[in-house]
Amino acid sequence: MIIKSITANGSHVFSVSELTLTAKQTLENGLPLLWVRGEISNFVCAASMHWYFSLKDKHAQVRCVMFCHKNKYLDWLPSNGMQVEVLALATLYEARGEFQLTLEKICPAGLGLLHDAFEALKRKLEAEGLFDSARKRLLPSYPAQIGIITSPQAAALRDVLITLSKRMPGIPVILYPTPVQGGGAAQQIAQTIKLVNERAECDVLIICRGGGSIEDLWAFNEEVVIRAICASRILTVSGIGHETDSTISDFVVDQRAATPTAAAQLITPERQHLLQRTQHFSQRLVRGQQRQLERLSQQLDYLQLRLTRPVEQVHKRIQLLGHLQQRLRMALRHTLQEQKWRWQSLQQRLPTPLLNIQICSAHNRRIARHLLETTQRIMERHHSHLNNLQQHLDHLDPQQVLARGYSIVSDVDGKIVLASSGLTIGAHLDITFAQGRAYVEIKEKFTDKHANISTHV
Repeated sequence: MIIKSITANGSHVFSVSELTLTAKQTLENGLPLLWVRGEISNFVCAASMHWYFSLKDKHAQVRCVMFCHKNKYLDWLPSNGMQVEVLALATLYEARGEFQLTLEKICPAGLGLLHDAFEALKRKLEAEGLFDSARKRLLPSYPAQIGIITSPQAAALRDVLITLSKRMPGIPVILYPTPVQGGGAAQQIAQTIKLVNERAECDVLIICRGGGSIEDLWAFNEEVVIRAICASRILTVSGIGHETDSTISDFVVDQRAATPTAAAQLITPERQHLLQRTQHFSQRLVRGQQRQLERLSQQLDYLQLRLTRPVEQVHKRIQLLGHLQQRLRMALRHTLQEQKWRWQSLQQRLPTPLLNIQICSAHNRRIARHLLETTQRIMERHHSHLNNLQQHLDHLDPQQVLARGYSIVSDVDGKIVLASSGLTIGAHLDITFAQGRAYVEIKEKFTDKHANISTHV
């Protein structure tokens, strides 16, 4: 809890907690994320997997912390004496009042900007769909001619050529000498890829170089090279650096190999393997021919057995044919007789539907006549009931009551007067007769039902 106090002269006195909190907020709000370079010392990886160390140069040092949710994505572990660059937020550890840096990123010195450029270009190209597996093309099983883009002085070239000569010595190889490191290397690589496509001399192209630092491999992270690879009509295979190295070119080629040697192995079948496959298929072909000859020989033996006493076989077939002809004639006669009987039966049954139609018509007429009579009786009954209701309503009609000598008395508000008890002397009443109305004034009232009421019209 922060406790504030005021001195006698009105000055504000900070508690230690308030001071450290204010200093922390001032640092965090006043300074943005910063790249800081220095040497690691006192590196500790805690049980919580948080990293703690000091970052120093010749004149100063500062405490650093990188929490596990940030450092778990790194594939390398910092060590004492290593020169690094960190992207960090300057802050204050309140509990001890110590100035420290809270790290967001860390990389070996000089690689911070390159790493950011690498990630930015990677995100851009991935958003364009250049990394999609649907763009990848299958490599030929037996390439007719292989092209290589690399430096003639590169050790990787020797490894590739040795591997190709061992696996498939008969495949022609074309070298396209190209600088793969240093200023202008990216432009040279892109131009060579374009030239290879124009000359169309090979059906698969190896783009390779040996291992090195990220700066050495940077030409293969340039956008101009990436675009050239994507535009290539010739199949591309990358073999750049060692297994742990990764460039953006590896994401866009048709097939990526971990090393130049692996790239050569990837596109060429091994000679010994081809010989083994050839021998295997040859053996299968011989076995297939033997089985076919055996099957044909067995079939020939069977046919020879069937050809024994051919004259007797022909007579048997003639007898069978005669028997089948007789059965066919009998079947035809039987079918014709059945059709004749069916036709006669239908002729006999034909008058019967006409009689049924006449009977049904007479029955329908009787039903219609009965329905009409029943409907008329129901209508007459409802009409009589309706007349009775009309007479009853006529008896309840106020106009009919007035016609019998009665009248309706109402006050000036139109309310019906039912008794004299609610009337006052001098009040006006409206009397409705069967013929006309009268407007009267009460002069006198009586509660006796036989008394007369004096009125003044």
